[in-house]
Amino acid sequence: MTSQQPALFDRTPTPRHQDLASLSEELACFDTFGKSTQTLETTAADGLTKVPTYVNEFWTSRQRAANKLHEISYRACFKPHLPRFFIERLTDVGDGVYDPFMGRGTTIIESALLGRVPSGNDINPLSRTLTEPRLSPPENEEVEQRLSEYRLSTKVEVPEDLLVFYHPQTLREICILRRELLRRETEGQLDAIDRWIQMVAVNRLTGHSPGFFSVYTMPPNQAVSAKAQWKINLKRGQTPPRRDVVALIAKKTRSLLADCGEAERAHLSSVARSAQLTIGDSSAAFAIPDESISLVVTSPPFLDVVQYADDNWLRCWFCGIDAESVSLTVLRRLEDWQQAMTEVFRDMARVLRPGGWVAFEVGEIRGGRIKLEEAVLPCAIAAGLEPVLVLINDQKFTKTANCWGVENNSKGTNSNRVVVIQKPSAA
Repeated sequence: MTSQQPALFDRTPTPRHQDLASLSEELACFDTFGKSTQTLETTAADGLTKVPTYVNEFWTSRQRAANKLHEISYRACFKPHLPRFFIERLTDVGDGVYDPFMGRGTTIIESALLGRVPSGNDINPLSRTLTEPRLSPPENEEVEQRLSEYRLSTKVEVPEDLLVFYHPQTLREICILRRELLRRETEGQLDAIDRWIQMVAVNRLTGHSPGFFSVYTMPPNQAVSAKAQWKINLKRGQTPPRRDVVALIAKKTRSLLADCGEAERAHLSSVARSAQLTIGDSSAAFAIPDESISLVVTSPPFLDVVQYADDNWLRCWFCGIDAESVSLTVLRRLEDWQQAMTEVFRDMARVLRPGGWVAFEVGEIRGGRIKLEEAVLPCAIAAGLEPVLVLINDQKFTKTANCWGVENNSKGTNSNRVVVIQKPSAA
């Protein structure tokens, strides 16, 4: 690891739990951050199933205490500490780890950094665009050399509606870069360095600081409409400043690779060729082999809370993706969500090894009226899996509902509620 990294994860080696009893014992006695675990009980929405619930601060609240390779923004993503917590405890080096809703690839990248073999799936093709390049990261010098080879001084037509986001010269450079990358993709010439540059550019399209291509706008994990941006500009009295596209891509690359030392690159290279990232329905990821996975760590769409298609329209444009053709899961009725999750659990049961685990991160929504962990329990059972416990990560920066009896903010949701599920061992 690099010189800074040991301080971030400096603790005694985490034991691998072979059974539920040892995992439950650790959670009940957990005191790494100076707190004692509260043990409660979660009852399923159907009132029939009850599982023990452990509340504590189970991983650090420090936002930056993870490898910088993770610092790619995506809406509603969890922190790397969540998958790390379960990967360290429930798998060994070389085991398969899977995320059927991989998003920006947090589970994928963290499992690879820990020497596990990652598999991932997502209905959104942007997910693979943001994840795959970080499994085989280039050197800084390779990126800078490739950027110098792009002919960003040629002529190109620019979509005038995007001038509410970008200075004319910046937009021209973005459009030329986009054209060059799409041309290389069409001609079969897009290589790992091009894909890295595409990923970084996608992540720099919009944001609220000089590190992004755009004028001040919404956070970098979403993009408002051109009309909404016009209103933001008017309200703030701002006009898009000139940004240097090449310089910003090179700067972000250096940041992402800051913790990629020899050990990290060795882990990544050891699993990259075996990694499998697919695009499609998470209930039918048949490219993932049967009984090949030891652990699933994932977080599904929370009903209609997040509008992924609306958030990602600009990113899709840059990558040549028709956003309207992406059939994202945006369900409004809890019953429909449960039915969809049951089908996903059935496919998880197919890919899991006997005795394999699932860490399924959910939350409460609609002002706390719906607690998805309660809704998840019968879904797992219907798929032939066994819910064994709920873990609630309680930290000062999160908001925890009063019903849990956790002293934090007066209302709202906790950031991490994880239903832990196990596939029955073979007889």
